[in-house]
Amino acid sequence: MLDPIIKVENLTKKYGDFEAVKGLSFEVYPGEIFGLLGPNGAGKSTTLEIIETLREKTSGTVTVNGFDIEKDPAAVKKIIGVQLQTAGFYPGLNLIELLDLFAGLYNEEIDPMAILDSVNLRDKAKAKFKELSGGQKQRFSIATTLINKPILIFLDEPTTGLDPQARRNLWDLIRSIRDSGTTVVITTHYMDEAEILCDRVAIVDSGKLIAINTPDQLIDDLVAGGFEKPKEVKQANLEDVFIHLTGHALREA
Repeated sequence: MLDPIIKVENLTKKYGDFEAVKGLSFEVYPGEIFGLLGPNGAGKSTTLEIIETLREKTSGTVTVNGFDIEKDPAAVKKIIGVQLQTAGFYPGLNLIELLDLFAGLYNEEIDPMAILDSVNLRDKAKAKFKELSGGQKQRFSIATTLINKPILIFLDEPTTGLDPQARRNLWDLIRSIRDSGTTVVITTHYMDEAEILCDRVAIVDSGKLIAINTPDQLIDDLVAGGFEKPKEVKQANLEDVFIHLTGHALREA
């Protein structure tokens, strides 16, 4: 088995008397889409911010590609990409200007059009960020995580607020990033999204890990335990109907 690209061991984070993360341990392997799932307040964001070197831990150890986040945070930052929320962009700059700005911060030489091609935004190169639709903004946000050619990216609820078509097109983008060799860690509140996208998921609640496995195995374990749905599961859902009737092609508002 490959060595883990992320290794979290007995991670804790306290805010005064409140313990947000309670002895969390898990591993993420190269080339997978890994989902960190849990209800609001479960400790997901705190955990990711610690791994991303954006927040200090209370105790435990975390390594990213062999680098200890506490001893060598600069080395970690060089090999990861972190998705910014849309509020993190200058709305009056066009996409090429924004990419050049971020490339300067990373001290990287880039081909802005190639990056825009990778997220299907070439035709919006001269558009200002504020002029983009919700799906376009999210795709551009993901594009900025690729500027420093990371081996690992973190996506925090990337499809929240998107319509079904934009959401599924973003799934295709995330898969293509993984297929290019970049490991993806994602948080989402959409369980269908996690089931479809993720190779493995970790479910946390109240700061503790309560399950980790492939989506299929977690579902099989639930069924083996005697779980039954109250109604027959159909071969399609309403979202499938919507996509079928309105088309799979990318359509922006």
